[in-house]
Amino acid sequence: MLTARRAGVVPASRGHHAHVLGPTLAPMRMAERMASKRRRDISAPSQGQGGSKAAVGAVADWVEDNLGTRVVREAFIGGSGWSSQYGYTCEDGRKLFVKTSLGRDVSMFEGEALGLRAMEATGTLKIPHVYHYGVLPTNSPGRGGCFIVMEHLELGGGGDDAALGRQLALMHLAAPTQPEAAAGRFGFPVDNTIGGTPQPNGWHDDWVTFFRERRLAHMLRLAGDTRLNKLGEQLLPRIGELFKGIDVRPSVLHGDLWSGNVGWAGGQPTIYDPATYYGHHEAEFGMAWCAGFSGRFWAAYRELIPDAPGAAQRRELYQLYHYLNHYVLFGGGYYGSCVNIMERLIAHLNK
Repeated sequence: MLTARRAGVVPASRGHHAHVLGPTLAPMRMAERMASKRRRDISAPSQGQGGSKAAVGAVADWVEDNLGTRVVREAFIGGSGWSSQYGYTCEDGRKLFVKTSLGRDVSMFEGEALGLRAMEATGTLKIPHVYHYGVLPTNSPGRGGCFIVMEHLELGGGGDDAALGRQLALMHLAAPTQPEAAAGRFGFPVDNTIGGTPQPNGWHDDWVTFFRERRLAHMLRLAGDTRLNKLGEQLLPRIGELFKGIDVRPSVLHGDLWSGNVGWAGGQPTIYDPATYYGHHEAEFGMAWCAGFSGRFWAAYRELIPDAPGAAQRRELYQLYHYLNHYVLFGGGYYGSCVNIMERLIAHLNK
């Protein structure tokens, strides 16, 4: 959940794609570059901590040098404490969604780009296509930084929830194209973030160990709370008991699936702004408490992937990760939920 940030989408009213940074900015004759800049319409000033007019112009130069079209309009869409977001209109009619972040290295957008590409590779849901991510030129005024360029999606009204459920299930069933995941390992090629929180994704052969160490133990360390740590000491060594008789295989996950990261574009269900990794498909629904999935969604999803025994308890386990993250980010309002889930799971395991 965390913020209403939109990756590659603006409301209308991780075979595996290789990581290729390519050139930061290809050479262009100075006269052509200056003439092109004079013809652009920057319709709103840059805002937030991630944007500047120099950065906006530098990304437009990359588009013109690498996508074979000229940017004719740049519009500020929104921003946060770490990035600014723009809509670019090109001469050939294409629309692009751009994020810039000043003073940060390219890893800021690497995880997002590889996550979108991994989901797009399944050929299921509509995913914004990533054209490029890279570094802003160091000779630009300011602190340098990074950027990402992707397809701009026009979001319309609510679509068919059943289609969303069916296509999400097909994404989870798709054979992993990342070699490590295809070999049965869990993780992702790079670490990324869940909201503003670092999310470690180092590969592991065992799902229970991955989720214990890379997810719950990691969040408990960040939380730094004595009571939560004591409950964790009771719960974490025993979570494997919740997976008895369950065959867990790696699925590509969005990783932060709530209502703000789901929409419809051209009548197709689309998801964006991911925290992607390869994991247990049930873990996708750790944010279901903030997603509002309908009965039609669940019926369509479960027609392809029925609930396995013990799913109710594992659902709470997966929700715990996100509640802990919200506590780390926002504090006390989520503390009671963390405690209650941990106490319920411990009581269940003690039966």
